[in-house]
Amino acid sequence: MPLLVSLTHETSYLYDRPVSLSPHVIRLRPAPHSRTKIVSYSLQVDPSKQFLNWQQDPFGNYQARLVFPEKTSCLRILVDLIAEIHVLNPFDFFLEPEAETTPFVYSDALRKELLPYLSATDGSYALADYISKLRKEGILSTARTVDYLVRLNQKVYEDVSYVIRMEPGVQSCTETLERKSGSCRDSAFLLVQILRHIGLAARFVSGYLIQLRPDEVPSDGPQGPKEDFTDLHAWAEVYLPGAGWVGLDPTSGLFAGEGHIPLAAVPEPSSASPVFGYSDPADTKFHFRMEVKRIQESPRVTKPYSEPQWERILNAGKTIDHRLKKQDIRISIGGEPTFVSDTDRQDPQWNTSALGSEKLRLSQELLTKLRNRMTPGSVVQVAQGKWYPGEPLPRWSLNVFWRKDGEILWSDQNILASLGEEKKRDPVRDLAAAEGLGKKICSSLGLSSDHLHPLFEDGFYYLWKEGQLPEWNSKAEASPEKEDFSFEALERRKVLSLLDDGFRLQKAFALPLQYDYVERRWESSEWKSRRDRLYLVPGDSPAGFRLPFASISETFRASALFTDISDRGKLPSYQELYEKGKFRSKKKGTFFPDGKDLPIRTTLVLEPREGILRIFLPPVERLDVWLELMASIESACADSKIPVLLEGYEPPSDSRLSLFRITPDPGVIEVNLHPSSSFEELEEKTRILYEEAKATKLSAEKFQIDGRQSGTGGGNHITVGAITPSDSPFLRRPDLLRSLVSYWQHHPSLSYLFSGLFVGPTSQAPRLDEGRDEVLYEFSLAAKQVDESKRLPPWLVDRLFRNLLTDLTGNTHRAEISIDKLYPPTGPRLGLVELRAFEMPPHYRMSVVQQLLVLSLLGRFWEKPYRKPPVFWGTELHDRFLLPHYVWSDFQEVLNDLREHGYPLEEEDFFPFFEFRFPVYGTMKKDAVFLELRLALEPWNVLGEESSSFGTSRSVDSALERLQVRTEGWVAERFRLSCNGFEVPLRSTEKKGEAVAGVRFKAWNPPFTLHPNLPVQNPLVFDIWDSWSQRSLGGCRYYVSHPGGRAYDSFPINSFEAESRRNSRFFADGHTPGSSRPPRRIESSPFYTLDLRWAEKPA
Repeated sequence: MPLLVSLTHETSYLYDRPVSLSPHVIRLRPAPHSRTKIVSYSLQVDPSKQFLNWQQDPFGNYQARLVFPEKTSCLRILVDLIAEIHVLNPFDFFLEPEAETTPFVYSDALRKELLPYLSATDGSYALADYISKLRKEGILSTARTVDYLVRLNQKVYEDVSYVIRMEPGVQSCTETLERKSGSCRDSAFLLVQILRHIGLAARFVSGYLIQLRPDEVPSDGPQGPKEDFTDLHAWAEVYLPGAGWVGLDPTSGLFAGEGHIPLAAVPEPSSASPVFGYSDPADTKFHFRMEVKRIQESPRVTKPYSEPQWERILNAGKTIDHRLKKQDIRISIGGEPTFVSDTDRQDPQWNTSALGSEKLRLSQELLTKLRNRMTPGSVVQVAQGKWYPGEPLPRWSLNVFWRKDGEILWSDQNILASLGEEKKRDPVRDLAAAEGLGKKICSSLGLSSDHLHPLFEDGFYYLWKEGQLPEWNSKAEASPEKEDFSFEALERRKVLSLLDDGFRLQKAFALPLQYDYVERRWESSEWKSRRDRLYLVPGDSPAGFRLPFASISETFRASALFTDISDRGKLPSYQELYEKGKFRSKKKGTFFPDGKDLPIRTTLVLEPREGILRIFLPPVERLDVWLELMASIESACADSKIPVLLEGYEPPSDSRLSLFRITPDPGVIEVNLHPSSSFEELEEKTRILYEEAKATKLSAEKFQIDGRQSGTGGGNHITVGAITPSDSPFLRRPDLLRSLVSYWQHHPSLSYLFSGLFVGPTSQAPRLDEGRDEVLYEFSLAAKQVDESKRLPPWLVDRLFRNLLTDLTGNTHRAEISIDKLYPPTGPRLGLVELRAFEMPPHYRMSVVQQLLVLSLLGRFWEKPYRKPPVFWGTELHDRFLLPHYVWSDFQEVLNDLREHGYPLEEEDFFPFFEFRFPVYGTMKKDAVFLELRLALEPWNVLGEESSSFGTSRSVDSALERLQVRTEGWVAERFRLSCNGFEVPLRSTEKKGEAVAGVRFKAWNPPFTLHPNLPVQNPLVFDIWDSWSQRSLGGCRYYVSHPGGRAYDSFPINSFEAESRRNSRFFADGHTPGSSRPPRRIESSPFYTLDLRWAEKPA
């Protein structure tokens, strides 16, 4: 949305006596070629007795000529204007083929027209020497025209320091070069002369410069102004065939943008003076004032709320938090925010790939920052993450664990190694260190070091495997730095790693380890194999995942199993556990001979890998036992003074242990935050996460190629429950889940206002009524059982809703409201409900408000259960509720309901979500009629299976788009709105003169799509057709892609470029000319939407 600012410029001359004034020329009106829209303009001159004539000079600039018939003691000039500031991309222009590289030669006809701008007026030796220097330095060497101009503009900026100079006129080029400083007009004049000397037409421009304080201070690079600022300014413009006049600002080294408002563009600076005239001789006092003020700004993702608004939201959050605690809901809330790289948005690891070296490095850096601020005394573990079919390796998971009781979990952070550490590899030394540490761990656990078993790689297998791989030319082809995760590349790297180690086959040491809960001691066992050595299963995973159990025994000792979810007791202190390990280490370790019991399967493994000693942790059933193991390991590491990296199995799920984890997902990294039990904790935690992500150069913003903004994707689901499963409000009050599902089904805005671009039945989070047709009928029966039961056991709550809250395939995880972690038949019973339709907000304050909304709704349902029957929306769901107007109207009902129940959330708190989810494409006004185009939702179809060399695949058809048209001042009896000649089915709203409708169209033609024979509808031409005059009175155009045919080959680098791409596709003109027939109707279209695919022929 554009920003409206007012600019006030006052200049006054106070004379010590009445003087006569000559005719004055004032050049303070924005020039016709200004790209920044001037909404209103006013020029006021005193004395008021005057004769004013507006003119255009020979170069097309506006100038006011004033004649003053009487003497005056004061001349006062006041300019006031309102400008519409929206982002402009200064590089968004085309060049004729002959001008794509510089130097180039203008055609004879064009050179004749540009003669005033090609004539260099400064031919000094100093300037000639400077241009010669530029040639020697390669600044003026042949290059792409844009690169050439950027280079030259930057060079002048670097060589000429900016100073404020009050003397009138412009310095000569010699003066500027000798002083190496000058005002903006001096730098601009110098650049104009340089451009003319190298054969490029250039002109001098004077104007206003508006610089607004950025919403967010960048982590590096120019910080921008600390306050909004405006001043008179000067810059240069160069003429490029195909592009026209392009602005260069050598004072900043940048191209001219939306803040540059030209007043006069002329061949020579003398013709650009803001005020020109004379007076009788007199003593004069000069006064000058300029100011810029924001008078209208829409909520935006970089500044969603003003400080007063945010203070009110924080107070509302504290009020709601107090109310929830008073009701004893015992609720906790968490999420899974996702981030992408802010510096390399093109890389596959930030778009499609799950793994990548940069992703791991940034995750490690973010984890360190978060750990230092949020979790002192914690421990880091690198665990195996998700592993999906088709992926050669499992994903990693960086986990941080700490105790909730305030006790430290790991004292000496210096002996915890990091994945990012670079250490020199020495296989012999590293193995010796692993063996020594293994013996100390055995001692601290009270075990004999004879239970430590060496592990070997199977060399014969890898020799055989190397012979099976295709021929390769050099070792560099399979280097670890190469971003290739194919099976072949991984096998090659494994062979190379063995060669690098001199084909030493011993790799690790294993300690069979299990806790005896009866004897309350650690136990181990002997391992015997048919071969003299224990050979690891071939692979790239940690040795702990490749243990050769099949060659040891067919059966192993069973592990303990605990299923109770009730509260546990107090945990032993860190000091108690540490001293316990020290005490055991002073005694001789126990040896457990073979034959008495079955061998133990759970194993602790010590493996030096990539220069770091890694300890693979075995699975442990109880938290107190796991803490004892950690204290014993730390004690051994402290004695050995060897930094280690923990990996392997995670500790048992326990409410007394907190954790957060960072994991990779396709295109993003995902931060699984630990739950918050208070609003204050929620706000602080979210703020810290976003701050540290930004400091790590990670972003919560993602953009489509056409500039549409979207969430990062991959998650940010909101998870609600309790700190302990037994406290879960959904298990204590089963009607809470029934109320939540019913309310969400009644209000589609809760599904669509906060979701990602991909919605509908085949999305990652389909609504209850977007699945099977009979699901609402079955849900009514399940809800009836909940309503009539005074007490439901947890297992029955799960069974009643588990098979209803699914997607079309029956997947219980991919549902809008997922209860996979509530009380499943198998797996962890955590008492959690996951709301999966929440997209990642780009600002932490939006994330906080989003979570506050969920807490408010749950509090409202706790106080007063919502026991309404489901609404059968039918086709309205994917017709009416895909339009922003109806989504917002429905959400207003949600907010009104919350306020009626005492939850103080205001509509303005959610304006940023509305603007983020449904950005405005453009607006126009014709007389009393106002027209607005805004993005609407469009569910994408998942197509049928296609066979390929990799198996079967299913494509997503993203060919369709939908937008909303909203009108104000609409007279239905007179006007009709058409799109490409077809009538748009406008529906009146509750506001007089306002009407809305949707337009559905085919935006592009992908290889796999429904109806591949239908044409692409581009552009969309909207006409306000007048039945009285039988013609269009005005209209606008919307393009799916750049109207000039520009094909972007990269994603926008930031929100400014994204906005400029969106702006470039809308034009507030271009109606159908002449008299025309009334718009035709398409009867097959839905009630609220015009579906252009049904058009009889392409318009």
